[in-house]
Amino acid sequence: MTTGSLLAVDLAIAVLAAAAWLGGGAASAARRRPLALGLAAFALLATLARAFTTIALARAGWWFAGEKVLIAAPLSLAAVVVAGPRLLRAPGDIRSLAVPLLFAGYAQSGGLLVTLLHGYPASAGVGLLALAGVVAATGVSWRVLGARPSRMVSRAALVVAVATLVTGTGLAVAPEAAPGVPHGPGYPTARTADEPTRRFALTAGTATVSVSGRDVAAWAFNAQVPGPELTATVGDVLEVTLRNRDITRGVTLHWHGYDVPNSQDGVPGVTQAAVLPGQEFVYRFRADQVGTYWYHTHAVSDVGVRMGLYGVLVVRPAPMTGVDVTVPVHTLAGLALPEPRTEPVEAGVPVRLRLINTDSTTHRYALAGTPFRVAAIDGYDLRGPASLVDTAVLIPAGGRYDLVFTAPPTPVALFVDGRPVYSTGPVSAATGAWPVLDPLTYGVGSPVPWSRVDKEFTLVLDRGLDLRGLLPRYAHTVNGAADPDIPSQVVRLGDVVAFTIVNRSQIVHPWHLHGHHVLVLSRNGEPATGSPLWLDSFDVRPGEVWEVAFRADNPGMWANHCHNLAHADAGMTLHLMYS
Repeated sequence: MTTGSLLAVDLAIAVLAAAAWLGGGAASAARRRPLALGLAAFALLATLARAFTTIALARAGWWFAGEKVLIAAPLSLAAVVVAGPRLLRAPGDIRSLAVPLLFAGYAQSGGLLVTLLHGYPASAGVGLLALAGVVAATGVSWRVLGARPSRMVSRAALVVAVATLVTGTGLAVAPEAAPGVPHGPGYPTARTADEPTRRFALTAGTATVSVSGRDVAAWAFNAQVPGPELTATVGDVLEVTLRNRDITRGVTLHWHGYDVPNSQDGVPGVTQAAVLPGQEFVYRFRADQVGTYWYHTHAVSDVGVRMGLYGVLVVRPAPMTGVDVTVPVHTLAGLALPEPRTEPVEAGVPVRLRLINTDSTTHRYALAGTPFRVAAIDGYDLRGPASLVDTAVLIPAGGRYDLVFTAPPTPVALFVDGRPVYSTGPVSAATGAWPVLDPLTYGVGSPVPWSRVDKEFTLVLDRGLDLRGLLPRYAHTVNGAADPDIPSQVVRLGDVVAFTIVNRSQIVHPWHLHGHHVLVLSRNGEPATGSPLWLDSFDVRPGEVWEVAFRADNPGMWANHCHNLAHADAGMTLHLMYS
């Protein structure tokens, strides 16, 4: 069983145990003896079963079990100690079991709420808050059922309440002070001085576009979705003028996966101000990275990208021979893009399919009708890629795969989530049962290009209640905090920096660091053995632990965030900064 499955099972057991304890208490109060005893017995077994899932999670990593061991386990033990002996005695007056069973239910619920509303990291304040809630709820139940708490219970409740106030809830204070993110780059502006050899102009504005025969309201570059495809040859100097016609919330251009100088990265409030209606901004950088990339707005990016403010950027080593096809996959107003297209290709012609996932969720791609190789991922060529057949690939949000093959005399088709998007002729294929390529074991390996690590950071991805703003929100968190309260990661130029990224939530988080590609070292403790994987977007699935590293060679202040853009908007964004 995977760690993600264990997290889900543990959560389900905790919910069932809490519900059964509370149900047993309610049945006891109603003098429904068989139901009360049955629910209580089930709750006791579920509570004991949760001990095994907690131990298993602790073995997978303390990140997954900290609050369960330190807070939920003592509360569960108290539940068993208080309710267990009384349950075994099965008194004649079943109503006398009501308060002990309700106490057990509150104890289980307290531990469960700590996991759901606070998560990582556990703290004394959160534990005391949970305990205070359990004591208070038990006291109320005692009074409602016509009994009065003993002096000992009343004094214990008072002590817990005072300790909670003194220690703090642990929810209102960030783990450590987070430095403010500066407006403007704050670093020397690195712009290429050469005259541009490729000039483009992009105008952002509201538009109506046609998708599958339907008119759809969109935000678009140059009134089209996706925006114009920007192409260059290595050595070109690109100049892109961005104008905003009427996007009231502002726009920018972020060159996803392309490691531009910091001043050109397009993050509002960090590297530039958002371009408001009537304004413009000029981006200029050298095309020195061959590969498949894309661009999108980073101003209100969750809405902007979803509405259509994105396009393709391709840098080629030289004029290409053969067929070169870009396939940017997107969902606009619930409709899938691109629409299916058929382009006959003569047998023997080399073909490169540039697959780009511009959505916020993973897509499954399958190429039917020919053997193929994955030549590049996220703009980096793979070393010794082997020929594949009847194999699917999963591309995370923001990710890109280049598939290459020689056109056979028979038709070939590309399917995305079972939907045909590109073909050279009619193809009927069932690809749903095909195995999925693991890029960590694909291709030929080579040694890690450094012998030391200068800085190490751990990012624990979770969900939790964020009380630091004017209104509470259920945020996506990193190390227990949400943007803008997540401390920045500070590095020095030349440092080798290692990240351990842990996902203890039940949601996939596609991770994306601006300005750098990271080398994948391991996943779940298993070293990467295939071609060196230099990625800018990778899925951290529930329960997974990724270890990646990079050399800090691009000074500036860089966004580091989940590329499910709704998650980033809901708190899962921090910054990497050079000292």
